[in-house]
Amino acid sequence: MDKSTRYKIFNDPVHGFITVPKGIILRLIDHPYIQRLRRVRQLGLGYLVFPAAEHSRFSHALGALELAKRVLNNLLEKDTTITKKEYEGTLIAILLHDVGHGPLSHTLEHTLIKDFNHEQMSLAIMKELNKEFDGELDTAIAIFTNQYKKKFLHQLISSQLDLDRLDYLSRDSFFTGVSEGRIGINRILKTMRVHKGNIVIEKKGIYAIENYIIARRLMYMQVYLHKTVLSADALIRAVFKRIRDLLDSGFELNFASDSLRYFMQDQPSAKKQITGKMIKAYTSLDDYDIYLNIKFWTQSNDKILAELCNRFLNRSLFRTTFFDNTPSEKDHEEIKKQTKLSLKKLGLPHDDESASYFYSFDQSYSEAYKYQNESIWILENENAVEFSKAADTKNIIALTEPVVKNYCVHLKQVKI
Repeated sequence: MDKSTRYKIFNDPVHGFITVPKGIILRLIDHPYIQRLRRVRQLGLGYLVFPAAEHSRFSHALGALELAKRVLNNLLEKDTTITKKEYEGTLIAILLHDVGHGPLSHTLEHTLIKDFNHEQMSLAIMKELNKEFDGELDTAIAIFTNQYKKKFLHQLISSQLDLDRLDYLSRDSFFTGVSEGRIGINRILKTMRVHKGNIVIEKKGIYAIENYIIARRLMYMQVYLHKTVLSADALIRAVFKRIRDLLDSGFELNFASDSLRYFMQDQPSAKKQITGKMIKAYTSLDDYDIYLNIKFWTQSNDKILAELCNRFLNRSLFRTTFFDNTPSEKDHEEIKKQTKLSLKKLGLPHDDESASYFYSFDQSYSEAYKYQNESIWILENENAVEFSKAADTKNIIALTEPVVKNYCVHLKQVKI
């Protein structure tokens, strides 16, 4: 980059040109921890359903950063007091909010580390970066953990209407081609205000918020919880369940990735703390580690592992069947029986334990708007009104009910 240039430009297909000024934020973007996000798909295994959904966590981080710049500038225009330190701290917090995501995003979140979620790792990595950058992330960490005095800054990072959601809905809609996920981002950002220390939406933005909540519901139904995505997730979890079981039984298993070997053999837990060793191994992991090992294991001497890995690599996925009610014990037994017969015909081990890797029961869950705990507030005549009670939005209450679906992922030969 030319030394005379004061900023760097990223060309983003969703938000247009994103300008990042020289300084701490650009130095963070160039850090290996953040560059790793280029190698982590935003939608995990969603590309197996939506071929163009190859976008990364890195592009999402940049997109959220751009939205943060826009909304902070809008709030400054409305005479909201935001210091330079707070402005920069908010941008850093949103840039790093997903830095703790592991390979394939949410798919393996609870597989690699026990008692864990990616927010814990994001915070641990931010603290490591803060040491490296001599305390320059102090304000960002306080905002990220909701310990900063101006609560509205944290609400921009994490709330029912945060910049993370605004970017990923738009980005995921764009790359999947699911137009129902499109939202009026600019109108939402322009109508944001700070009222009594909290983010509120001016009344003229009420329909953009209604569209946002509906879009969120539709994206969960059509993309995030798509039946084939659920199937692919179940298959790759079956691969890693088999790995753990083989290791526990003393089976000699080779790994193509030392970092992945550490998480599978040592089975670390985040219950007490995330150690430096865990951070070092985690930040060297990305999607490529998973695919390299899966290709490696297609040649495994263990027939079940080899079969599962070949199925994943060649997209020979399981089928997902939804149930109107909770599956009965009879349903479980029938599926297990059919699975064992199918495996026998395929020349694979077909005892109860072997069959368990080829079917699973689960629930999908989505909630478009959690109004009872974290509300979106509409400003009406200088009073903040909870969104579902605001004028012209009585129908939105229906979207506050969680949607729970029971389902089974199974071999296609199994008939339900």
